[in-house]
Amino acid sequence: MKILKVNELVSIKRSIEAGTSEQQEVVKKIISEIRVRGDEALREYTEKFDTVLLSTFTVTEKEFAEAYQNVDKQFIAIVQEAVENITTFHEKQLRPSWMTTEENGTILGQKMTPLSSVGVYVPGGTAAYPSSVLMNVIPALVAGVKRIVMVSPPDPDGNLPPAVLVAAKEAGVEEIYKVGGAQAIAALAYGTESIVAVDKITGPGNIYVALAKRAVFGDVDIDMIAGPSEIAILADDTARADEVAADLLSQAEHDPMACSVLVTPSLVLAEAVVIEVEKQLELLPRKDIASRSIADYGAIYITADIDEAIETVNQLAPEHLEIITENAIELLGKIHHAGAIFIGRYSPEPVGDYFAGPNHVLPTNGTARFSSPLNVDDFQKKSSVIIYSKKALNENGAKIAAFARMEGLEAHARAVEIRLNNDK
Repeated sequence: MKILKVNELVSIKRSIEAGTSEQQEVVKKIISEIRVRGDEALREYTEKFDTVLLSTFTVTEKEFAEAYQNVDKQFIAIVQEAVENITTFHEKQLRPSWMTTEENGTILGQKMTPLSSVGVYVPGGTAAYPSSVLMNVIPALVAGVKRIVMVSPPDPDGNLPPAVLVAAKEAGVEEIYKVGGAQAIAALAYGTESIVAVDKITGPGNIYVALAKRAVFGDVDIDMIAGPSEIAILADDTARADEVAADLLSQAEHDPMACSVLVTPSLVLAEAVVIEVEKQLELLPRKDIASRSIADYGAIYITADIDEAIETVNQLAPEHLEIITENAIELLGKIHHAGAIFIGRYSPEPVGDYFAGPNHVLPTNGTARFSSPLNVDDFQKKSSVIIYSKKALNENGAKIAAFARMEGLEAHARAVEIRLNNDK
């Protein structure tokens, strides 16, 4: 792991979301085929990419029942508790509709309406991600979304991981399809004979999923284009090197392009962390992935003091930020850019990934400068409500008409004045 001076700071942004021209063409063709040929194309692409020919894409009640038989009862209990924690947190984000009445009779307000339907993409491949199910589904349910559709790529036997199905059932999802990749995103966006289109698509995936989400945005809404995972750790010499190293590796094992950064004024800690990272890497099942991540995107930045360390973290705007310093809570107010902030030695990043309650779908690639974690607001629309009284229009009509004429919109002005003249 590289130890660098703060003046050697590099961005954590990685320009991968645009994909190659070849990848873009593949996605463009897949979307076009799904729009034109529906289920037929969906079946062909599932056979091509997932090596299974499906007669139906729908997960049945029998498959749900089998999933429950194939997972440990303790896991089910853990999922149920996680559902409760995540639901409780997101319920605090709910905002009601509101109205205000002014003295002249004007009533202004905002109507909150849940989206009608949402599609959730859950990655497949070599790992199962039940946590992705919970984090995408629960805020939508809390927001009041009535139809939630889940899609995920099947294995060569045509099945989804039991843990994913159990998580979906515990979260309250009933409509699940065994499709993945860009073809699943296209089906959610435009519909097929089997899958009715949705209004918004959320959830992470590979580069083809990301490119497909980007391509359908505008016809449907999306949550974000998520890049590889990131963690920055702000630590001083009160932190334990073995714990810091373990936390850096917790992100490095996600992806060869994951970014793990330590920012510290302590050279002693930095050198100890380098040793610990190498030691712990040898014992990781996903050593190859984590090693590449650490080699290419891992770094330790040495700062003059804790204030410079904070400034450095704000420049990075990381997805995950851990603060492991003396009086760590006192630094919270100085952090301006981070997706999720974990404070203190007993708040490692996995606590937020699975169980604590806040959402783990977070802005990456420096977008924490202007973006927020996935939340209940992402699944609601806001409509303005305007009720003008006769008195209010008489008071303000001439001003409104003048404003419209300033913009050269005569018909706007006359739409107001015709009412003023009719009431004379």
